[in-house]
Amino acid sequence: MQKNVQKNVQKKAINTSAAPAAVGPYVQGVRTGNLIFVSGQIPLDPKTGVLVTGGVEEQTRRVMSNLAAILEAGGSGIDRVVKATVYLTDLGSFEEMNRAYGSFFPGDKPARVCVEVSRLPRNALVEIDAIGTVDAADD
Repeated sequence: MQKNVQKNVQKKAINTSAAPAAVGPYVQGVRTGNLIFVSGQIPLDPKTGVLVTGGVEEQTRRVMSNLAAILEAGGSGIDRVVKATVYLTDLGSFEEMNRAYGSFFPGDKPARVCVEVSRLPRNALVEIDAIGTVDAADD
C-alpha cells in the first residue's frame, strides 16, 4: 500500500508587457518545475490590446510573437516549446496558419494538436497555447 505523499509544488505566474494582458481571470503563463504553461493567445497587439488586422497568416504571426514573449519572460523560448494546441475557426485556413506557425520552428518541431472551434474570443481566427521547457537552474 502506497502512502499519499504531498509534494510542495512551486508555481510562479509569468506576466510581461511584451504580450497582451490577460482578458479574463488567468495569467499569461505559469512556470512549475522545468515547465512553463502559456495560456492561449489570440492575435492582440500588446501595445494597444486591439486585434491585428489581416487573415489567419497575419494573426498566427502575432499569436506566435505573443507566445514567444511570454516564454522568454518565463526563462524559456519558442525553440523550447514541446507541445502546442492550435484552435482555428475554419480548418480551411490550415495551410495559411501552418505557413506562419512553421516559420517560428525552423529546427525541431513541437508536438501539436489543431482543432476547429465555432468561435474564439474577440472573433479571432486563431488561438494557440503552448508548453515549453525551462532549465532547472533558471529559477
